[in-house]
Amino acid sequence: MTTALHTTAKESVSIEIGGMVIALSTHDPSFRRLIENRYAGFVGTSPSSHFEFEIDLYEPSESAPANDDLEVKIEEGVWLLKRGDFRARWNPHAGKGQIRQLRNPYAVDSLLRIVHTLILARQGGFLVHAASAIRGGKAFLFAGVSGAGKTTISRLAPPDAKLLTDEISYVRREGNRYMACGTPFAGELARIGENQSAPLRALFLLEKGLQNRIEPVGATEAVQRLLRNVLFFADDPELVELVFQSACEFASLVPIRRLVFVPDHRVWDIIR
Repeated sequence: MTTALHTTAKESVSIEIGGMVIALSTHDPSFRRLIENRYAGFVGTSPSSHFEFEIDLYEPSESAPANDDLEVKIEEGVWLLKRGDFRARWNPHAGKGQIRQLRNPYAVDSLLRIVHTLILARQGGFLVHAASAIRGGKAFLFAGVSGAGKTTISRLAPPDAKLLTDEISYVRREGNRYMACGTPFAGELARIGENQSAPLRALFLLEKGLQNRIEPVGATEAVQRLLRNVLFFADDPELVELVFQSACEFASLVPIRRLVFVPDHRVWDIIR
């Protein structure tokens, strides 16, 4: 006598950010729904994907890695990513990866950010700590460390501005221009950005002050301040050099200015 074994079919959720589709596969229907809700607006409709990760879930009561520090390194063409709440392997050439993680979307968030930084590094783009918005068909970035005013400038945005993110902006290079793309990576506003993109008009370095004004920034400072806000996690000299080159090229093609502002909606009158 044989007994049939019933297993839940694996289902994929495609998350499309910046035109890059990453499929996340899981046997757990409830976790799939959690991902769909978390990335609402960024769930792709295309049946194909650029990369796929199979997710293996474990409960908090199970043995987990003791080290909470993030580690991202490459060995024989395979990226190894680990932190206290997940461990992952990703072969970009095969387009496949595996992740073992806790049952929450935050590990997925971290994985997606890391993978996108690795992809963008070879394409001349990057993720950057910056709010971004589209207005009049052009995109604007507002970069700064925590407390610089990313959330404030986002909250003050006028009704005709489409907020792409208040925390982490996606910058993609297309020839001699750059596109700013919406992301689901929200900051203090806890609001997912619009899944749209537009040519980048300017990047503003945020600084709070007593009046609204825009100041020029020297080339060296522009690159230094940009690099200070670019997200990059990998311990890889080749990619570090590529990111540095990308920042220099970006600064030569996109105006970078200092935006000193008062927390008042009138600041948007000088953003053009």
